Amino acid sequence: MAGQMETENFLPGTVRYFQVIDGVLHDEEIILNPKPTNSPNDPLNWSPWRKYWHAALVLFITGFTAATSNDAGAAGDGQLKDLDISYAVENTAAGVLFIGIGYWTLLASPMPWLWGRRVQYLICLMFSLIGAIWFANVQNVQDSIWNQLFVGASESCAEALVQLSLSDLFFQHQRGLTLGLYVLATSVGTFLGPLFAGLIANRSWRWVGWVAAIITSVTIIVTFFGLEETMFYRDHYIGEAPGLAPAVETSISPSDDEKKIHNENPEFKVEPSVSGSDTGSPADRKRTYWQRIQIITPAPSMVGTGIKQYFGRLWHLMRIFTFPAVIFAGLQWGGQDAWLTFYLTIEEDNYYDAPWNYGNNAVAILNIPTLIGAVIGCIYGGWFSDVFVRWMAKRRGGISEAEDRLWLLYPSAILNPAGLMLFGIGSGDGWQWSKGNPGAYIGLGLIGFGWGCAGDLSMAYLMDAYPDTILEGMVGVAVINNTLAMIFTFTCSLWLAADGVGPTFIAIGVIDFFIQALTIPMQIWGKSFRRRTLERYRHFVEVRDAES
Repeated sequence: MAGQMETENFLPGTVRYFQVIDGVLHDEEIILNPKPTNSPNDPLNWSPWRKYWHAALVLFITGFTAATSNDAGAAGDGQLKDLDISYAVENTAAGVLFIGIGYWTLLASPMPWLWGRRVQYLICLMFSLIGAIWFANVQNVQDSIWNQLFVGASESCAEALVQLSLSDLFFQHQRGLTLGLYVLATSVGTFLGPLFAGLIANRSWRWVGWVAAIITSVTIIVTFFGLEETMFYRDHYIGEAPGLAPAVETSISPSDDEKKIHNENPEFKVEPSVSGSDTGSPADRKRTYWQRIQIITPAPSMVGTGIKQYFGRLWHLMRIFTFPAVIFAGLQWGGQDAWLTFYLTIEEDNYYDAPWNYGNNAVAILNIPTLIGAVIGCIYGGWFSDVFVRWMAKRRGGISEAEDRLWLLYPSAILNPAGLMLFGIGSGDGWQWSKGNPGAYIGLGLIGFGWGCAGDLSMAYLMDAYPDTILEGMVGVAVINNTLAMIFTFTCSLWLAADGVGPTFIAIGVIDFFIQALTIPMQIWGKSFRRRTLERYRHFVEVRDAES
């Protein structure tokens, strides 16, 4: 079982953030969590540039697969002209895309624990290649729809595996920043993918697929030779974990603040303790380059090929949906994906016509304000959230609570719905920037802000609350997220046709506000939920680790 869970009195998500030595808070000394080892194969011990390279590569895969998952709309005009495939087919294909993303994420989830991280990246990139080549060779409606199943499956590695890889490389106090970069990569791909695809489609819509196939082929080669395996069994090197005790060898004396915290939080142990950073292993040798890039790295406890364990883990993972934080994060990120279909549909269906009469390039540029908002949201929900968590920990005598990040969701709960309504009303009433009314563009910027920070903050909260189930938690989020997006995508055209643009966007703005307002009960009772699910959490990880 993972190191953080081995202390009897431990509440996941409540951690000592700073050193407290002889009753004095040392806020310049952040406790490293998870605890690093002396092993040369521990990714936490890699050189900064080695970490940055691997982070950059998985973030590129994130952005690229997000781009290919959103470039089909650029081929809409060409497919209508050449193959008489209607625009309505695009929403059906998008629904199939979400099925591919969410449910391949679920089906592939046991792979990283049994056979290593690399194999899933390579499989997903192969799906990307198949989807891109099929997209370039579309001949009928069935082709137009079902190639998106493979395109969606290719993005599945960016739904859970990338977060796991980043957690392999960086410490908890860097989580907001790394997740901010993850959401930023997703945002760049999501909003710039249609722009570049539109430029390519001006010459030939089939080259949208061919360009994706070329880039995928190069990415497969770079990933095969350049992405090292980051799976590392920390428990083989670390002895008994100190729970909330510091991660470096230090004598601890409880401060008055800590005694007060203990009275409110029985899980927090404040008695003096001494802990070491790790036990190490003198026989542990640095793996060779070829060992680090082998396609499959079997888990130490894998039996045979691991197929039986695969199905056992898959069935066991279903229990993740009983954790409230998983449901919460899935709804937050799922809402953003669901609304994406609505505003991209309006951009592609309405802005070519009067009063705007935009061409492909002008429609593609509509994604720029959304991207600008998303960048601001990623900085706010990423880097700034780490700063905010540190500030909160200082105020609490060095203790950090998972719910601290949720304070930052309140601005998004106001700005994101306002952006949806502003864009919808402006698009429905024909507001034009050229006539001095940029309201629809401002709305897109506010939508982008919510996209950039709502998912980031909610996923960071989930990872803080249940740090030993990062992959499983993100899989749960992906299933909820993409199921919600699929449902709204299939109903998008019908809803817009029945109610009109403005009323539809007002309605989804209200729904979005309700979803983000779930932050209030989560902040009030989140810690109680963590306490009540503690034994279930322990059992989940014990069973999982016994099977892998």
